[in-house]
Amino acid sequence: MADHPYDETRKKNQPLSRNLFARIEEDILTGKLASGSKLSEKKICDEYNVSRTPVRETMMRLEAEGLVETIPNRGAFVSGLSGRDVGDLADMKNSMEILAVRWAIQRITEEELEQLSETYDYMVFYTRTNDLAKMMEINMNFHRIIHAAAHDRILQHMLDRFQRYSRYTQPEIYSGGYLEEVLEEHKAIYQAFITHDPEAGVLAMQQHNRNTGRRIADIHLQNARTEQ
Repeated sequence: MADHPYDETRKKNQPLSRNLFARIEEDILTGKLASGSKLSEKKICDEYNVSRTPVRETMMRLEAEGLVETIPNRGAFVSGLSGRDVGDLADMKNSMEILAVRWAIQRITEEELEQLSETYDYMVFYTRTNDLAKMMEINMNFHRIIHAAAHDRILQHMLDRFQRYSRYTQPEIYSGGYLEEVLEEHKAIYQAFITHDPEAGVLAMQQHNRNTGRRIADIHLQNARTEQ
């Protein structure tokens, strides 16, 4: 089976300002750029080896996303995400995914359903080979297809944003023998598309979100015990 396409290929084809935004966003969400730290155009130019024009565009977008705050006469500072922010984002994402799966089952095209089927087949394959890294990417692609199939650009934009954030703010939830469990949850979602049953899709997505929350809590508990 051929490798599934990855985000890195898409990043290489993006404008410089968008690539710079993605790099700084990741550095903020992973804590490399700490909350409260000051940002300057010169510092960013030197650090990321770029000119001032993409930096200005990036700073405006970061501020619009709420990750950077500009204080008059003081400059721009990293806002980051608090623990409460992360929890609130997870709740909003879960609610929007329920709406997305309902609309997607009602609106999905034949081509999109073929993409979903192919992606699910990849999930089965990488679960059998116990490939955690590939499974993470395929899982994100599975959800992206559903978001797109809802055919609502505002909903898709918000879910894509939440998905980017969760990629850096949530612990790895596929470790600890969870792969088979995660696959079964996606199988239930996929079957709802095959049977054109929005209510079954909603129930399957709700169960998946609940289990994801449980897995995240389990990982946090395990990490806390390890640190003691």
